[in-house]
Amino acid sequence: MFSKMRSIVYAMLAFVFILAGCSSPYKPAPQILPQHIKKISVRPFVNNTTQYGLEEKLTLEIINEFIRDGRLALTNDENEADGIVAGEINRYILQPLTYDSNMVAEQYKLWLLLNVYFVDKKENVTLWSEPNMEGIQVFYDASKPGGKTEEEVRETIWNNLARNIVKRTIEGFGSVSGASDRKIPQ
Repeated sequence: MFSKMRSIVYAMLAFVFILAGCSSPYKPAPQILPQHIKKISVRPFVNNTTQYGLEEKLTLEIINEFIRDGRLALTNDENEADGIVAGEINRYILQPLTYDSNMVAEQYKLWLLLNVYFVDKKENVTLWSEPNMEGIQVFYDASKPGGKTEEEVRETIWNNLARNIVKRTIEGFGSVSGASDRKIPQ
């Protein structure tokens, strides 16, 4: 009786493994930047938060990341550009996570939400848009060992967001994940 049950269990396991081996993970077709886009411009981001100066630092970091990448030429004049990266900073949330025995915050989470899009000027279409692209960093207060200042954490977030925006623009429109409804307009 046990050997018969064991045979049935082995047969079911073999069937499951065969099915698992037959299925392949879904891989969407890459959506590569159109050939005619050689020069881009980065429009200054709009800051919809109460924090002063965020838009300048983010815009500058995105420009620097495109320069470091070097695959596309940059121009300050949107009339000369084939494509435009633009966006807005919608949320800036600094949230304390842990407290010490005196109820002084020790650990924080900095969370930013952006709306970002890329426009093909020649075709006059938005190639990709990502509402609610997020930048999140958890950190300890600068007074703690290994802690950081809020400004240092913002720089880390700007760097990560800039890399994601450049990657999304050049390597494919589905290459960034966030808390957003990524879409490619039809």
